[in-house]
Amino acid sequence: MGIPAAIALALLLDALLGDPAWLPHPVRLIGALAARAEGWCRRVLGDGRLAGVSCVGLVLFLTGAAGWALLRGAAWLHPWLGTLASILLLYTCFAARDLLAHSRRVHAALAAGDLQEARRRAGMMVGRDTGHLDRAEVVRATVESVAENSADGVVGPLFWAALAGPLGALLYKAASTLDSTFGYTSERYRHFGWAAARLDDLVNLLPARLTGLLLVLAAALLPGASGGHAWRIFWRDRYRHPSPNAGHPEAAAAGALGLQLGGTSWYSGQAKAKPFLGDPHQEASLHHILLANRLAALVTALAALLLVGLRLAVAG
Repeated sequence: MGIPAAIALALLLDALLGDPAWLPHPVRLIGALAARAEGWCRRVLGDGRLAGVSCVGLVLFLTGAAGWALLRGAAWLHPWLGTLASILLLYTCFAARDLLAHSRRVHAALAAGDLQEARRRAGMMVGRDTGHLDRAEVVRATVESVAENSADGVVGPLFWAALAGPLGALLYKAASTLDSTFGYTSERYRHFGWAAARLDDLVNLLPARLTGLLLVLAAALLPGASGGHAWRIFWRDRYRHPSPNAGHPEAAAAGALGLQLGGTSWYSGQAKAKPFLGDPHQEASLHHILLANRLAALVTALAALLLVGLRLAVAG
């Protein structure tokens, strides 16, 4: 079985199962490895960039070696076991179902009138403080998360899986996990986290832009969204975001939904002003979460068709 078929089956598994809590997910294992490696590298090399670069290299090497050994060992036992290992490893790298499930939980809490619970559930999706957000701000934070994570959790691993197979997807998730662990601008990680943040920027360079373009296409196909506005805001606002990548999907989603995203957010009690993305044509409301979910689901399908199709064309 080739990589395209393995990707298709892995996406099907993700759609059916999501991320069960009982499954020893590689991201959690990589996160534990990263925390351990941080301690080793700081003790030996201090707290500067060299320690951070070494930590990133060590985690990527150990993750790649473990993934390679798993795939080769399974294939050595039996070719079908090798195929199964490839499918399962790819499956753990995709997060489309969980992304939509988390946003639906926020929607359910808002629909029930429980703003406090909606804030808590939104806080599980975003890195900012959510305890003070009003109803519309919770919706906007959720929409931003769905847009950005369509790149990080779906298109990114799909892109690297199509390019480099299961190991490519696994190493992409390792880079993303390292950024989530170390890629902060706090005093602790200002220098140590530089390598993790730059690596994440690099591996997401093409997937983020592809996600923005696919969101524009999805908006043109989906009733209730606007492909024309999505393109206009994507083209105008995609570089306003402080991240070199997150602005592409977020700007496209803002235009597609007629919302204005961005603005001041709070992180650990500190305000951080961000430029606005999009125009405030509509007040953020419950239906925007569901519409953002439909856009993300359609982007998943479009990305799979495009990237798997390109892999088949190159292989053929």
